[in-house]
Amino acid sequence: VQLVESGGGLVQPGDSLRLSCAASGFTFSTYYMSWVRQAPGKGLEWVSQITYDNGNTYCADSVKGRFTISRDNAKNTLYLQMNGLKPEDTALYYCVRENYGMDYWGKGTLVTVSS
Repeated sequence: VQLVESGGGLVQPGDSLRLSCAASGFTFSTYYMSWVRQAPGKGLEWVSQITYDNGNTYCADSVKGRFTISRDNAKNTLYLQMNGLKPEDTALYYCVRENYGMDYWGKGTLVTVSS
């Protein structure tokens, strides 16, 4: 199993970014997937989850209305569209496979929101 995140970077408040997670080594379309983040010096925070068929998505209150999770099962890729970024969104963002728990994690992509 391999999960490789990309798309992070340094942006200003109010900007947008789209994170991607390329999945391999398993049947991507049969697993729920999530994004989890860790801000500097803080613990892990679940951000968003998507069911395997794109039917249902869930977001943390802290990002609701600004972040959108999606997936392309044909490309084995998970996305996180982040709009209206705030300094408090600064974190390392992880792509996570769900299998009765979070069983595989990528190495993360860093998002820094600063003016």
